[in-house]
Amino acid sequence: MPLQSFQAADLKNKVVLLRTDFNVPMKGKKAADLTRLKESLPTIKELQKAKAKIVILSHFGRPEGKNEPSMSLKPIAKALGKLLHQRVLFAPDSLGETVDSLILKAKPGQVVMLENLRFYKQEEKNDSKFAQQLAKLGDLYINDAFSVSHRAHASISKITEFLPSFAGHLMIKEITALERLLGKVTFPSTVIIGGAKIDTKIGLISSFAGKANHFIFGGGIANTFLAAKGAQLGDSLVEKDQLKTANKISTDLLRSRRNIYLPTDYLIAKKIGTFSFPKTTSTLPLAKPWKILDIGPKSARQFAKIILQSKTIVWNGPLGVTEFRPFRKGTKIIAKAIVQATKKGALSILGGGDTIDALKSIGIKQNQFTHVSTGGGAMLEFLQNGTLPGIEALEKAQN
Repeated sequence: MPLQSFQAADLKNKVVLLRTDFNVPMKGKKAADLTRLKESLPTIKELQKAKAKIVILSHFGRPEGKNEPSMSLKPIAKALGKLLHQRVLFAPDSLGETVDSLILKAKPGQVVMLENLRFYKQEEKNDSKFAQQLAKLGDLYINDAFSVSHRAHASISKITEFLPSFAGHLMIKEITALERLLGKVTFPSTVIIGGAKIDTKIGLISSFAGKANHFIFGGGIANTFLAAKGAQLGDSLVEKDQLKTANKISTDLLRSRRNIYLPTDYLIAKKIGTFSFPKTTSTLPLAKPWKILDIGPKSARQFAKIILQSKTIVWNGPLGVTEFRPFRKGTKIIAKAIVQATKKGALSILGGGDTIDALKSIGIKQNQFTHVSTGGGAMLEFLQNGTLPGIEALEKAQN
């Protein structure tokens, strides 16, 4: 059943509890990446236009139920205020008389941001009483936090039991885009998987085992696959406890007659950093302290050729250590190939915070792809299961 948008609700003079995910990277005391804030603006601005009071519920970091000043949402409130060109009222708590008073004094169209929900341990415990206390702050609830909706937390999956509940624009946008991958996909189809950890990507691999023609592996994950085949990789990042998993994935995909591609040449260096002195090699084994830090040019060209012939492309995770300039080239070649394929009509879906960070580091804009998801774990879980706890909670509340 399609989720009901908040546009169906009577919003005028109502207090709307808007769940967002403003858990963004920080640089000192300032937000370093405003992507998630900007993605929330369509919902916030429409609520303002409808003369609703907007009370933002969000979290930051992992304070484990303690009040950690370094994880306050106050800097985020300031950043959001700049985007909205108006002051965002900040509450120094999530519950209590101060919060009640601030919401009462707020005028229609004003935005109030509550302090980090995770300062309360009841949030992550999905505590019913805590959810009910939050619900008493407003007249209705909107979930616009797709990227955290894979968590069964009080402000995501329990609060919907106590208020009329709706989906925000970003939530509907994410679901609409990702649902295109749940059924039949247009062939040839390619899944590109980078990053460091295999266990977080197993669901994605499994969900596309019967759909994708090609699986391209890069980054630390490719190292683990290579090591599982017996390759000696010096001091390269390898998940030694995942070698059996890597072998099983390879065997299962080959049995399903899927094509698996691993790098055949590598950019290596003795140290990781902006002033490293990398070189390209296709020869293994590597001696310590050499490390594989990016795919080599031959592999990048091979992968790009496959991508350019694809009609459906899913990408999660960079193929090199893109935090440092010397190791961005492989990821940049892959990203440019996806952009070209998209221009030719391919469906391209990207996700994961590391992927988004990589795009910024290599200077490629997100609007050149069909969809760039704000969720990493949420995207992977949705593609695996076709739903999330936050989505299920909204569906139940709307029945």
